Formats: sequence, structure tokens, C-alpha cells
Amino acid sequence: MKALLLAACLTLIAAEAQAISRYNSTSMSCAETRDVVRYEGAVILRWRSPTSGVQRFDRYVRDDRFCPAGEEAQRAFVPTADARSCPVNICKRIERDFFRFKRRLIIPD
Repeated sequence: MKALLLAACLTLIAAEAQAISRYNSTSMSCAETRDVVRYEGAVILRWRSPTSGVQRFDRYVRDDRFCPAGEEAQRAFVPTADARSCPVNICKRIERDFFRFKRRLIIPD
């Protein structure tokens, strides 16, 4: 019985690990970048910083469903081949303000 329980737990842990695609945002247009994020739900975009030359990367998502608990999708910008700042979403920790109503800006794709 213990072996069965242990196997079930390990299966659940393994189910969480999913491969995530990586793309170089400066080799794609803004429309292609947004389409890839929309189609896959969550991707890693990377680019070289124009000021320091350092490789930058982060995880970008389609919407809140692809963020961990306690985080929400917020607008961010990445450089692409045809735009200096292409709008995409990134997961950020939710800041709770119990004294004011939090408004969310929803921009349709």
C-alpha cells in the first residue's frame, strides 16, 4: 500500500514538469512573437540587451491561467525584429490593497 501511495505522489510531481519552448524575440516580428505566446500559452523569450549586451530572458504567458498561484498576468514589453517594444504578458505577484478596489486593464488581443 505504501508503494502504491509513493508511486501516485511521484506521478503527480512528474505531471507538473512540462517542457517550455524558448525563442529569440529579436529574430521574430512582434506579430509572430505574440502569436507564439498565444498559441503555446507560456514561452521563454530571450534577447540581447541593446545597452549592456547582456543576454536577457523571462517567461511570458497568454493570460492568468498560465501563472502560478498568487501571481497574475501583467503587461510587459520585449524587443522584436520590427519593434523596440512589443506588448506581451508576464506573471507578477499580486499586490493586495484591501482599502482600495483594484482595477485591471484588459486589452483584447
